[in-house]
Amino acid sequence: MEKFRKLGLSEQILRSLKEHEFETPSEIQEKTIPLVIAGKDVIAGASTGSGKTLAFGSAIIQNCKKDFGIQALVLTPTRELAEQIAKALKRFAKHDPLNIVPVYGGVSINPQIEDMESAEVIVGTPGRILDHMERETIDLSRLKILVLDEADRMLDMGFREDVEKIIGECPTKRQTLLFSATISQDITKLANKFMKDPVEISAEQYVDPSKLTQVYYDIEDNLKYSLLVTLLQNENAKLVMVFCNTRRNVDFVANNLAANGIDALPIHGGFSQEKRNKIMEKFHGKKIQVLICTDIAARGLDIKGVSHVYNYDIPADSKEYVHRIGRTARAGKEGKVINIVASRDYENFRCVLRNDEIKIERLEPPANLERIRIKWMPERRTERSYRSGYEGRGMGGRNNNSSGPRGRPREGGRSYGSRNSSDSTRSESRGYGGRRDSRTNNSGDSSYRSTRDGHVDNRRGPDRRNSRPSRSRY
Repeated sequence: MEKFRKLGLSEQILRSLKEHEFETPSEIQEKTIPLVIAGKDVIAGASTGSGKTLAFGSAIIQNCKKDFGIQALVLTPTRELAEQIAKALKRFAKHDPLNIVPVYGGVSINPQIEDMESAEVIVGTPGRILDHMERETIDLSRLKILVLDEADRMLDMGFREDVEKIIGECPTKRQTLLFSATISQDITKLANKFMKDPVEISAEQYVDPSKLTQVYYDIEDNLKYSLLVTLLQNENAKLVMVFCNTRRNVDFVANNLAANGIDALPIHGGFSQEKRNKIMEKFHGKKIQVLICTDIAARGLDIKGVSHVYNYDIPADSKEYVHRIGRTARAGKEGKVINIVASRDYENFRCVLRNDEIKIERLEPPANLERIRIKWMPERRTERSYRSGYEGRGMGGRNNNSSGPRGRPREGGRSYGSRNSSDSTRSESRGYGGRRDSRTNNSGDSSYRSTRDGHVDNRRGPDRRNSRPSRSRY
């Protein structure tokens, strides 16, 4: 506790840290806390789980006063992260009388309006904060501290315009703290535009590469789900996160795993906030072992004890891949990442492998892999695809020229499925307005289809990069 005291933390915060058994500050806390308490603008490169909430929370708790209006605003990309940060700040401020209110979409706005009347600290998503600004139900005129958490993610999700508009309504005389897993050119531009002589801090990766095992299986499309089930049943795992690129795939995998006796629950942006909170509580409390999720639902969440990360769908680029694998091998613990690569994943997987720092070992699938019966299908189905409940039936589309993830031909010179995942699946978190998983093309014709194992492919609809995401969903 003496090391925390040397950073300049107040006795009230130190007392809270002691009660919650915090012993030693993390690297980002040691580097950042003295600066933020002193009122400096800070750009911090820090990953999820590095302890950044206490880093910026220390400035908020020590520099905000009770009954002086909203003095601190934390902007964050997702509802779950807003809830997580608000809860953490309340723990740290246990002995400081501050009213900390989470504000996000997907729930009634009226209780938020009432809560904000007496709030000193707001933790919110950009869309809902803008809603309150347009309704004139939030007063930022007394703001002292603005925090942009997971800033790279907010920009990736298309919130640049919203974020800049919110910053424009904040007092120019303020402290701005920017935390981001990656310091990209876009982040630098944002900092140059809105920050004053910021101090740039970086921390080493919280994930220990020496403790992380990364493997992939090159598998036929009709055995993809069967391999997932087999690995889940045989790997010695604690908590497991299985990533899919779309909501529909999350539902497909979760429902079939449950039907096969595997304790799994899905989470994605299509669920109500109440349901999402209950699912995360069960996972945090280890009441379920397997969480099936999209990137948008899992990004930024600090989940301890994850031993295995599965990529059932391969993300579109190495940046997303790094974020996913950062869920495991934390704080000196062992971790394993398993990538299940079928023909539809080849293009995405090649994009991931272009990052020379990512080293993934190929493993051969188990001999005589048993096909697992699919017991649950999505509501929308094609007659040909869903004629049978078994993998490998009811689907055509061989491509004799298909090559594997590293450009080599498949054994036998064939693969199944008719499109690579880069243009048939799209990460929910990169939708730029497409979070509702568009199933139609420009002409309005349905382009929904499935692959041989029931995995759902959602062809990309019209490009919406110039349109803003619907605020009501965040």
